[in-house]
Amino acid sequence: MVESASGEPDDGAAEVLDRPLPDGVRRRVVQIVSDGFGGLTVSELPAQLRQYARFTPTRRTKFAGNAMAAALEGDLLFRQRIGERLREAQPELTGALDAGSPPPAADPLDVAAAAYVLRPTGWVKLVTAAGEEAQRADAERVDDETRAELERLREELAAARGQTKAETERLRTELESAKKEAESMHRKLRGALSDVKRGEAALRKAAAEADAVRAEGQAQVSAAESESRRLKARLSETEAALEASRRAAREGRSVEDMRVRLLLDTVLEATQGLRRELALPPVSVRPAETVDAVEPGRMTPKDIAARALSENDPAILDQLLALPQAHLVVDGYNVTKTGYPTMPLEKQRLRLLGSLSQLAAQTGAEVTCVFDGAELAAPVLLAPPRGVRVLFSKPGVTADELIRQLVRAEPPGRPVVVVSTDREVADGIAKAGARPVASVVLLKRLSRG
Repeated sequence: MVESASGEPDDGAAEVLDRPLPDGVRRRVVQIVSDGFGGLTVSELPAQLRQYARFTPTRRTKFAGNAMAAALEGDLLFRQRIGERLREAQPELTGALDAGSPPPAADPLDVAAAAYVLRPTGWVKLVTAAGEEAQRADAERVDDETRAELERLREELAAARGQTKAETERLRTELESAKKEAESMHRKLRGALSDVKRGEAALRKAAAEADAVRAEGQAQVSAAESESRRLKARLSETEAALEASRRAAREGRSVEDMRVRLLLDTVLEATQGLRRELALPPVSVRPAETVDAVEPGRMTPKDIAARALSENDPAILDQLLALPQAHLVVDGYNVTKTGYPTMPLEKQRLRLLGSLSQLAAQTGAEVTCVFDGAELAAPVLLAPPRGVRVLFSKPGVTADELIRQLVRAEPPGRPVVVVSTDREVADGIAKAGARPVASVVLLKRLSRG
């Protein structure tokens, strides 16, 4: 190892390479580091190279080349250890470098790579000279390859010229033969053309006659098809009108029959309920009893009004559902978001529908629960509980509008109770003849079980 005048090792720190390390020199440096890598223990390796300790030299060179070059440049101790392994592997080359006289017969890339690792005095010149030498060698190699390629192309050009000349002679011979054959064919063609012209004249005459027959036939077919289409269109229109009339008659009769029957059942059950509730005697009403007057001991309308229940009393819902053929329509999300808004929508629906199923079983009323379909990311896979009809509004239709449609679908006179705190919904269904009830009233009633 070369030492400075003070006796300390001189690793060439005073010299700085002012250009990138030539590629050839860098590859030799990485190979030197990879070869010396295996002679070091894991603790002697820099931290960033320890993960490659078990790699083979080939894999180490392939995957850790950049890391080894960076460690050699930045870690003085690691470079000294690699230099010691290099001295053991190539004592003649390293001794000559330490003595300041690199062997002239050695590969300049090997000399530059060893100088880069050992950093003797003048190592920058050796690396620079090796890079320039490598560039000259590359230039000479490219020049030689270019000359060889040029010579090959000249030979190919000469061969192509010879081949072209032979091909030209062959084509000229074939052309003369083709000309003679063409003249013979021309003579035959002129005779054939005369025959063709006579045939064409006969063909034109036959074609004209065929066109006339075809035109007449097409005119008759077109007239028949036009008449057939007109008759089919009239038949389709007639069938469509007949089917529409039948469907309208069926639907109108079915809907009206259902509404009349439901209203009749409502009136009959209301009559029977009133008879049971009032315990009316089987005797008929006397004419004198129809005169409006106040009898002693009877309650006046003021007394009855004084006994009316509060709007927030859940008992009012029991009284409404006790009416004959009562229909309870529930604004689902309005109720769930009033009672348990922090739960996920799916759990809100399941909790409300379970409670409504119990209410339907207790009261016997028809129960319909409406949810807004606009809040759904996908169709709901839901098995409605017993006694509860579950509806979701279609795209573009709100749950409020669906509730109004349900109310309008009921016959006048049937008791319909709508549960919602939405004032617009309450006002709208009240005008349609339904009885609005606040969501909190239903929640109180359901909490009683």
